Amino acid sequence: MRVIMLGPPGAGKGTQASRLSERLGIPQLSTGDMLRAAAAKGTPVGLAAREVMARGELVSDEVVMECVRERIAEPDAATGFILDGFPRTITQAMGLDEMLAVAGTVLDAVLELRVGEAALLDRVISRAREAKAAGQPVRADDNPEALKVRLDAYRRQTEPLKDYYRLAGLLRTVDGLLPIDRITTRLLIELQL
Repeated sequence: MRVIMLGPPGAGKGTQASRLSERLGIPQLSTGDMLRAAAAKGTPVGLAAREVMARGELVSDEVVMECVRERIAEPDAATGFILDGFPRTITQAMGLDEMLAVAGTVLDAVLELRVGEAALLDRVISRAREAKAAGQPVRADDNPEALKVRLDAYRRQTEPLKDYYRLAGLLRTVDGLLPIDRITTRLLIELQL
């Protein structure tokens, strides 16, 4: 099964991707994790990504696409994967479609977690408070100002993917405000599992 998790920052994509990964026995592939792993391995694409990230810049679509291509070619992704944080743009989505076509496969579903902006703000503030109370580091982007910037970028770049995948018949939307276990159950139902 080849799945994309879609939704705004703070919607719970990482949490649900991890749960689905465990349940389905396929890897959760986070773009950030893939880029860091490629950099650590010293692959050509990893070295290019490391250089760009060290300058604090965004990694180009070409480098991200090559990183994804390398990662989904690994043996543990042969039967499927869950993409978390990719694609972020229509250009990346079209590149992914081409990449999968060359490999002789297609996406099975795009799972969108729908959460309103007020709830996202509450989640980010709560996550920061909980991390601080537990003595853990607080994510640099867990604050209202950073969330606003991230949401603006999401609206401009990533939200158009909903229509792209809806037209392809792949988009499945689940209420991201349900309790965590109920969200997982709804996602599995949407995957017809």
